[in-house]
Amino acid sequence: MLVAAAVCPCPPLLVPDVATGAASELDGLRAACLDAVAVLAAARPDRLVVVGPAPHAGDGAYPPGSPGSFRGLGVDLDVRLGAGDPAGERALPQSLAVAAWLLERTKWAAAPVEGLGVGATLESERCLATGRELAATSQRTALLVMGDGSACRTVKAPGYLDERAEPFDAEAARALGAADTAALAALDPGLARELQAAGRAPWQVLAGAAEGAGLSGALLYDEAPYGVGYLVAAWS
Repeated sequence: MLVAAAVCPCPPLLVPDVATGAASELDGLRAACLDAVAVLAAARPDRLVVVGPAPHAGDGAYPPGSPGSFRGLGVDLDVRLGAGDPAGERALPQSLAVAAWLLERTKWAAAPVEGLGVGATLESERCLATGRELAATSQRTALLVMGDGSACRTVKAPGYLDERAEPFDAEAARALGAADTAALAALDPGLARELQAAGRAPWQVLAGAAEGAGLSGALLYDEAPYGVGYLVAAWS
């Protein structure tokens, strides 16, 4: 059963060591993410599953203790997924590494942590089915769902300006703030791909997991620094 969820974006710039001189620009976003993670801890889950977008080679399950790193970005910083000894042979994809950093920042100790990398092109029905499988357990399960909105909000955005980006993000923000699983399930994968919205698949995994759970939502952050939609929400 799903008892709580937190939704956070996953730019590496969320990590101050990566952002360096621009670190303070995202202080508000970091604070919102930490507040969302605190909602997960308050739910007293038996397990926490971190779900985030991943390239094809990085999709699938990651056991507790899986290692991650920001060395590919020129930063001498390693992370692990939850407490315990390093485990697993694969390095965490970027989204799960950012989540691991967030959990370390909060000194997470509420429950064991495992990860799930989700392919950006995974069909909606498979995303929903994956979420249902995650919640189909007697354990009190919480999800930390990582993923950005569109990357096309301004001319300086990674995907340049697309007039469809702001309405897409607005609907995602409304759905996440209202814990509207049907609206999340209805997000268009093709449009999300064109707008470079990497959060679409993880959000739809959340929608599947939360079906019938009766959770309420709160939107904690909705901004587009650098032309990318960053949304933070907490469901409990």
